[in-house]
Order: sequence, then C-alpha cells, then structure tokens
Amino acid sequence: MRNIKLVIEYDGKKFGGWQKQPTKLNIQGEIEQAIKEITGEKVELTASGRTDGGVHSLGQVANFKTNSNIEIGKIAIALNSKLKKSIVIKTAEEVPEDFHARYSCKGKKYRYIINNSYQGTAIYRDLEYHIPQKLDVKKMRRSNKIF
Repeated sequence: MRNIKLVIEYDGKKFGGWQKQPTKLNIQGEIEQAIKEITGEKVELTASGRTDGGVHSLGQVANFKTNSNIEIGKIAIALNSKLKKSIVIKTAEEVPEDFHARYSCKGKKYRYIINNSYQGTAIYRDLEYHIPQKLDVKKMRRSNKIF
C-alpha cells in the first residue's frame, strides 16, 4: 500500500466547499472520482483542513492510500487530465505510511485581500473584497489579534 500526498490548487467559487456533500459540487469528491478513474480504486482523500463554499486554495495538502503502481511522476498529470480546469494537482509524492494530511500539518496560512481603491477591479473582483471608504488601520490591527 502506498501513501500519496497531493498539493492542490483550486478556484472554489463554483464549489460548495472541500468536503464531500451529496447535493453540492465539492473539491474532495471531484478528486476522489479522478483517482478512481486512473487507479480503479475507491479511495478516501484526507485533507489538512476544509474550506467553505466559494473559498480558493493555493496549496491544500491531502493524502490517500492506494495499491496502484502508477509511476509517482505521472500521478499529477493523470489526475489533472480528469479534473475540471478549476482544480489543479500541483505535486504528488509518495510519503511514509504514517503521514496524515491533517495530523501531520505544521501550519496553515490564510490570505484575505482588501482592495481599498476607489473604483475596485474587474479582473480580481472574485479574489478580493472591495471597500472604497477610508479604512481605520489602527482598529484593523487591533482586531487582527483576534484572528
């Protein structure tokens, strides 16, 4: 049995979140289906954490166990050929049997972008929050400690 670690990037705006849900499009279900298509195995994909609906990720880590003999260098390519364009497997690597994406996680980074320009942006409108009013940076820094 091999333990495979994936680093995943996705645009979550059309998804109901990471976790499998019977009535909503989700990242986990899409990747598990792609794994089944390339390995013939039904697997359980474990993530380092979950994201809510509409949330993007630049480097979600997940792992799954497989008996497949697919060359490790070809797993990401094969999965990407089966996935929607809004999900990309950035890397795949074989890891020790005891690696667990959630329990082996050493940290997470979150990025929240506020566009404080007067007009906002057409291109990045789905990736940032637009606030045209003057911001009270001192209050923001104090409240940032809560996060």
